[in-house]
Amino acid sequence: MSVRFVEVADRVHVLREPLLHVNVTLVVGDGAALLVDTLSTAAQARELADAARAVTPHPWTLVNTHHHFDHCFGNATLAADPPRPVYAHELAIAALRDRPDELRRAAYEEIRDEQPALAAQLGDTELLAPTHPVHSETVLDVGGRRVVLRHPGRGHTDADLVVHVPDADVLVAGDLVEQSGPPAFEESYPLQWPDAVAELLRLTTPSTVVVPGHGEPVDVEFVRAQHTRLVDQAWLIRAGHTGNAPPERVAAESPFGARPGLIAARRGYAELDGTA
Repeated sequence: MSVRFVEVADRVHVLREPLLHVNVTLVVGDGAALLVDTLSTAAQARELADAARAVTPHPWTLVNTHHHFDHCFGNATLAADPPRPVYAHELAIAALRDRPDELRRAAYEEIRDEQPALAAQLGDTELLAPTHPVHSETVLDVGGRRVVLRHPGRGHTDADLVVHVPDADVLVAGDLVEQSGPPAFEESYPLQWPDAVAELLRLTTPSTVVVPGHGEPVDVEFVRAQHTRLVDQAWLIRAGHTGNAPPERVAAESPFGARPGLIAARRGYAELDGTA
């Protein structure tokens, strides 16, 4: 994996990991830096550290947008020695602290067919739970730059954070927004996801650069279009549930395709049944 950061706005840089197209964002201030997400393994995190050091020598604070392996399993490499603060939603911290074996196993099963070499490394990856919980909002000073960490509500998970850099007009959306593929619904709340993206959109201007969890940076119109599809998906789920339709029937009409639509329908039905 050979990776480097590309500047997308004033002293805001994005690195895209080539296997899963995960984005890491580096915000550079005066004498300090912020890294948003830490990739999947110690090896990936070491390359990420080298790429960040090619941009800035400043010490960094870390943020995890959520607790899925491809966004936080590099924490121990980047924050353990020397110890660095790591921010995440309080539920993401609880997952990494209390269920590390479960998270490693789920990660392995998720990618063993698509990326067997990467999957094999996950079993030996040391997990480091974040140190600084975020409930609804936390404001950081990154070398004189105001950076806002916000939980916009349940969406991709129950523990999503977005990172807003107002002076650069950049919004790091995590997996609430996806560009390189459809949204991932496996641990989602599809009936609440549209509201989370609507909250995210309230932080934007017409010129905001939005960094999705995976893929190319996008503009606000891309996010609005994805929001519309999420609204349509939620409506289909509610209508199907009311009409006692099987999830497969809802999936057949999903704006994201049959396979993501089926996962979304099952998760949405669970929400409506009170079991999600």
